[in-house]
Amino acid sequence: MKSTLRLGLLLCLCACLSNALFASLPTSFGQMPDGTFSAKAFGAVGDGLTKDTHAIQAAIDSCAAKGGGTVLLTPGIYLSGTLILRSGVALYLDHGATLRMSPDQADFDPYETLGFKTKGDKETSFFHYALIRAEDASHIAILGTGTIDGNRSKRGGPKPIAFKRCTDVTIEAITIRNSPNYCVSLLGTDLVRISGITILNGYCDGIDPDGCRNVRISDCNIDCFDDAIVPKASFSLGYLRSVENLVVTNCILASNCNAFKFGTETGGDFRNVTVSNCTILNRKTGKPADSGISLESVDGSHVENVTISNIAMQHVITPIFFRLGNRGRDQVKPTPGFVKNIRISNIVVSGASQAIIFAGIPGYPVENITLSDIRVGFTGGGHFEGDVTKVPELVEDYPDTDMFGPIPAWGFYCRHLKNIQLRNLDLTLEQPDSRACFHFEDAEDVYLETVTADRSAGPAKQFYLRAIREITLKNCSLPLAPLEWMNFKASEKKAIRVIPR
Repeated sequence: MKSTLRLGLLLCLCACLSNALFASLPTSFGQMPDGTFSAKAFGAVGDGLTKDTHAIQAAIDSCAAKGGGTVLLTPGIYLSGTLILRSGVALYLDHGATLRMSPDQADFDPYETLGFKTKGDKETSFFHYALIRAEDASHIAILGTGTIDGNRSKRGGPKPIAFKRCTDVTIEAITIRNSPNYCVSLLGTDLVRISGITILNGYCDGIDPDGCRNVRISDCNIDCFDDAIVPKASFSLGYLRSVENLVVTNCILASNCNAFKFGTETGGDFRNVTVSNCTILNRKTGKPADSGISLESVDGSHVENVTISNIAMQHVITPIFFRLGNRGRDQVKPTPGFVKNIRISNIVVSGASQAIIFAGIPGYPVENITLSDIRVGFTGGGHFEGDVTKVPELVEDYPDTDMFGPIPAWGFYCRHLKNIQLRNLDLTLEQPDSRACFHFEDAEDVYLETVTADRSAGPAKQFYLRAIREITLKNCSLPLAPLEWMNFKASEKKAIRVIPR
């Protein structure tokens, strides 16, 4: 009786072990029972020496053929050339897994043939020359806490991630290092969620949504030489497509160029964009960012309905830069667009070395701009020599914060604008500056309320006004009597309205 019982227990135990063993084995070659396909089951080695491109691609293709699922890279270093992500497939980089770009250029797909002419550069226009690429795919993802290593020491090479005309995209939690090209490059791609990714030592841009709609970028940490997050609206699809319904929130952005920027490719429109709760820093290289926020339209773009709030900046050159120009890239006849309906609030800046700049062009003003609750600490120490009326327009030039050369203001330099409201501003200087605090030129309907600013040094006036069509100051705390801190022509005195405290 006891021997029979022991035999029964032994058989039961064997059956359990057998079930557990078979449950842990692939249900078909490479496929785990939960729909996960291990790249190593398809021959990937992950030793950092063997090229695993074909094995990983085989896992992706098999996963797609089975109706979709997850391709898993377990801990290891996977050397690879171009991988094509298929619809319904998620590539999961496990903790300790590194997907490293092959050092051999021949391992990557060549630039695609576009079939049309564009003046855009190669980094913007082409998407096949990449480590992970997808085209016309849907419901795709790159997930996990592993790393994509660009394996380069300078700019020039494949994009780590390049998605073209895709929908329903998730990129989450991964780290991208040493990228020689745009780290996350999206063209005509909609319904995108990028969350919790880290980009370190990027030699080029961080995240570039180009002609994309319904995009959420959140909780990211980006450190790049070039722009950190830069929505574009280029001609890279062969037609113009707008950027719409974009949200950027809870990010840390470090750049030597621009932390957040529209452009410079601005043929399509930008509308319904929200940027909030972000910290902007200079990189450890020591060079400050050219700008914290840059909104540009130089190729006919209509920029409207943009809200920016709750931003902290440290050691940027120009905190905020708006530029409406007429470069006219990919236009038959260069025609300016517009920049309007912008609201910026709750901004704190320290260590800014150049004024906030709003610059339209003659006949095309930047308009309907509201800034409120802004505190900026400027380094100061500047002076301006020459004729303040002869700062170059540079209508057709590439837009950049230093494009005008020395400017005759340390706080705000505003030219060609209409309906701008500045409320609750506090502007301070670390050291004396002999320029005006505010420069308004060819401006209509300027309203300042509750503005406090340090006094400019020497004989300089706080305001320089030229071609003004109504400016109102209300409850402003500025040195001297109102008309004594303004430089204006007698004929423009009637355009000035001061409402005392």
